[in-house]
Amino acid sequence: MDNKQQGLEAFRQKKYDEALKWFNEAIEENPDDPLGYIHFGDVLLAAGEAEKALNFYKKALELKELPAPYYSLGTIHYQQGRYEEAAGCFEKALRLGLADKDTHFMLGMCFVMLNHPRFAIPYLQRSTELDETDAEARFQYALALVKSNIAEEALKQFRQVLAANPEHADALYNTGAIYLQFYRQPDEALQYFEQAVKIQPDHLLAGYGIKVVEKLRENGVQ
Repeated sequence: MDNKQQGLEAFRQKKYDEALKWFNEAIEENPDDPLGYIHFGDVLLAAGEAEKALNFYKKALELKELPAPYYSLGTIHYQQGRYEEAAGCFEKALRLGLADKDTHFMLGMCFVMLNHPRFAIPYLQRSTELDETDAEARFQYALALVKSNIAEEALKQFRQVLAANPEHADALYNTGAIYLQFYRQPDEALQYFEQAVKIQPDHLLAGYGIKVVEKLRENGVQ
C-alpha cells in the first residue's frame, strides 16, 4: 500500500496520529495533489480539530475545485453556527456533483436554521427521495412544510414518519398541532398530544397542546 492507503487504513482504525503521519508523507511527496490535504483535514476534523482542518480543505481547493472539501467546510461552518457560509459551501458541493442525500439534507438544514423554510423544502424533499428510510430527513422536511403553511403535505409526511416510528413524540405533537391549527379539530389533535406525552412525559409543547384543547372544551369548542 502507498502512504495514502496506509493513512486511510489507520484512519479507519481511528489511529489518528498514525494517519496524519502517512498523509503528511503523501503531501510532502506530492504537494500538488489535493487528496493529501483533504485526507489530512478529514483526520483533523475527526479528531476534533475543526479550525486546523479548515486550512487543509482550503489548500485542497486552491489546487483544484472538488466537491468533498466544500462539503467538509460546510459541515464545519454549520457546526459552528455560520449557516450562510455553510449553505454556500453545500451549494458549491452540489454544483460540483456531490448530489447525495446528505448534501441535500445539510443544505436544507442551513435554510431551516436561517429561518427560510420555503428555501429548505426542495433540498429536504430531495434528501427523502434519495433515501426514503431516513426518518430524520423526512421529519425535517415535514417541519419545513408546516412552517411554510403547507399543512396537507406536512401531515402526509408526519404520518409517514409515524408509520416508521409510532413512538416519535415530536412527530405526534406536530401532527396534533396541524389538526388543531389548520383543521380546527381539537379532539383529533388531543389524541396525538396525549400519545406524545405518554411516550415522553416531559414533552412541554404536547402538554401545552393538551391544555389548549381542554380550554377550548371549557368554552364549548369541540
